[in-house]
Amino acid sequence: MSEEHPYLSIVIPLVNENDSLRPLSEELESVLTTLGRSYEIIFVDDGSTDASFATLQRLHASDPEHIRVIRFRRNFGKTAALSAAFKRARGEVVMTMDADLQDDPHEIPKLLAKLEEGYDMVAAWRERRQDPTSKTIPSRIANTVVTLVAGVKLHDVNCGFKAYRAEVVRELKLYGDLHRFIPILAVWQGFTIAEVPVAHRPRRFGHSKYGWHRFIRSFFDFLVVLFLTRYLRRPLQLFGTLGAISFFVGLVLGVYLAYLRLFGPGIGWRPALFADVMAIVVGVQLSAIGLLGEMGRNFSYRSEDEYSIRTEL
Repeated sequence: MSEEHPYLSIVIPLVNENDSLRPLSEELESVLTTLGRSYEIIFVDDGSTDASFATLQRLHASDPEHIRVIRFRRNFGKTAALSAAFKRARGEVVMTMDADLQDDPHEIPKLLAKLEEGYDMVAAWRERRQDPTSKTIPSRIANTVVTLVAGVKLHDVNCGFKAYRAEVVRELKLYGDLHRFIPILAVWQGFTIAEVPVAHRPRRFGHSKYGWHRFIRSFFDFLVVLFLTRYLRRPLQLFGTLGAISFFVGLVLGVYLAYLRLFGPGIGWRPALFADVMAIVVGVQLSAIGLLGEMGRNFSYRSEDEYSIRTEL
């Protein structure tokens, strides 16, 4: 590449998208050359079993200045693909998009213009989404839950078409399937985010790799993100609160059972006795877990993990 630090790095993870790669590359080149800014395109082949990598090799050979290729030994998932590309991206701005041609490259200037208004991250909103209900219904449910619980007000949290300032992707800690919740993690770090509506196109080749099974996995990933963003630095507040509630329920039940034992027919035959003991035991255990979490946090404490610096002069 002629420039060591291009203005824009476009990251495209893919699995078995051979038919889409050449038309996508040609369309990107057509759009990006009109921007008048330097760029690089990073394709990440996440364990494709079709001819995707052979096509990527030809694309790189035809334009080594702009096209870079990362190939995984096997399928590690989209989060790993994004993480690998983020570490190698050299642009001041990093943009992610899918390889299936549903994200319209002609919308790139719109995202960049919004980013230049001063935001750290801009997410695309597929206002008129061209996908089957097996994708749109789970997505709507997820967007509603995220908005209500996490407080990040986006119409399309899981859309892969996003633009970031480079410092955002460098600070993100991505593993598992956390790529779905990058906006939440970014906002938690203190970065600003905006959303713009974009055109969305029907899939031309292949088939979708999303379904209800991923929706179920996303639910548990969301719980992880919720814990990481709200209670990672104060685990006792979560487990201690739950433990205190459980212990209080057990205490109330205990007083009630003691009254029955002294003035009533007895308690030996009542299921409430078992529930009372379990509530107290669980309350003590949850509080102990919270204290252990605080101890572990104290030993693993690093001051640089406690904040995110925007500017340093």
